[in-house]
Amino acid sequence: MKTLQRIVELARETPAGQPLAMATVVRVRGSAYRRPGARMLVTAEGRTAGMISGGCLEQDAKERAREVMETGRARLVTYDSTAAEDIVFGLGLGCNGIVQVLFEPLVAGEETGLLGFLSSCVARRQVGRIATVIESNSLALGYRLLRWPDGSVESSTSDSPSTDAALLQTFQECANRRTALRELALPDDRAACVFVEAITPPVQVTIFGAADDALPLAHLAKLLGWHVSVIDARPAYATRERFPDVDALHCLRPAALPTSTEVVIPPESLVMLMTHSFTHDLALLRVLLPEPPRYVGILGPKSRTARLLDALSEQGLRFPDETLARLHGPAGLDIGAETPEEIAISIIAEMQSVLAQRRGGALRDRLGPIHDPADQPAAAP
Repeated sequence: MKTLQRIVELARETPAGQPLAMATVVRVRGSAYRRPGARMLVTAEGRTAGMISGGCLEQDAKERAREVMETGRARLVTYDSTAAEDIVFGLGLGCNGIVQVLFEPLVAGEETGLLGFLSSCVARRQVGRIATVIESNSLALGYRLLRWPDGSVESSTSDSPSTDAALLQTFQECANRRTALRELALPDDRAACVFVEAITPPVQVTIFGAADDALPLAHLAKLLGWHVSVIDARPAYATRERFPDVDALHCLRPAALPTSTEVVIPPESLVMLMTHSFTHDLALLRVLLPEPPRYVGILGPKSRTARLLDALSEQGLRFPDETLARLHGPAGLDIGAETPEEIAISIIAEMQSVLAQRRGGALRDRLGPIHDPADQPAAAP
C-alpha cells in the first residue's frame, strides 16, 4: 500500500493536463521479483513512483512509458528472462521468468478513471476493484471497469453494456483473490483475457501503549504504509512530539474503549498491547477477544498471557480455540530480539506472516517457490 500512496502523491504533484503513463504487471510465469498488480507511474520528465521489478526492468519501462505517452495508445510488453544466456533485451535479467506489463497513457488531474479511482481508495481506506482487458479480438487494450469504494461502477465507455456486465461478474467470481486472470467469452464470438484485481486499503494497526518501546514499532509500521493508531491513557506519552508520523493518536483509558466513537478496530486489523500494565491488558482483552481482530499481540512471557486468560476465565469469559489462535503472547517471531528495535522487527514480521498466512520460517527451508503461484486464467462458467 505504501507504493500506491506514493503513486497517488506523484500524480497529485504533476500539473493538471500533463501526460503520465502507468506500468502494471498483469501476468507472471515462473520467477519474478514482483507479482501481478505491481505498479509504476512515470511522468513526462521521467520521475517515477513504484516498481515493477527489482530494478532490472525499470529503465526499459521508462522508455516504453514515454512511447505510450507520445502515441496515446496502451501497449502490452512481455519480458522473457528464461533464456539460457540470461541476457534479455540487453537488460541482464536473472529471475528466470516471463513478466507481462501493461503500459497505459494517463493524464494528470483527472478525477475519474484510474488515477481518480486509486486516489479514492487511498483516501477512503476502502476496497475498490478493477477489471482490465489485456488481450481481446474485439476490445481495446486497457478497456476497464472500475468499482469504486462507494460501490459505484465506471467503465471506459458506455457503448458495450454486455461487456460491462461480464466484467462486473468477474468481481464476484474473484471476490476472494487479490489478483486473477479471467478468460471471457462474450457475445458475437468476441473474447477477452481480463486482469482482475482488488485495491485494498492500508493495513490498520492499533498500538495500546505509548512508552519508548512503542516508538520503533509505530515507525516500522508506517514505513510499510500501514495505518497506525497509538492509544495511551497518559497525556505525557501520547503526544505528537513522540509519534509525529502516526495516523491517529488518542489519550484514552481502557475502560473508555467500548463507548469511544473515535477508536474503531475492524476485524481485519492488527492490535498490539504494550501498556506494561496487567490491569490495562486485562481490560483491553475483555473488550477485544469476544470479537477478535485478525491479530492481537501481547508483550511479556507466555506465563503472563496465561495469567491474563485465567483472570478472564474467573470473570466468566472463556473463548474458543479459533479466537485464542488470534492471540499472540508473547508477540513476535523467535529471532533472538532483545532491544526495542529488534523486538519491533520481530513483531512486525509476525504480523506480516499472519497477513500472508505464512509460518514465518526461513526461506531456505521452504519447499517450492518463494511466492505462491500467480492465478492462472480460469474459464468463465
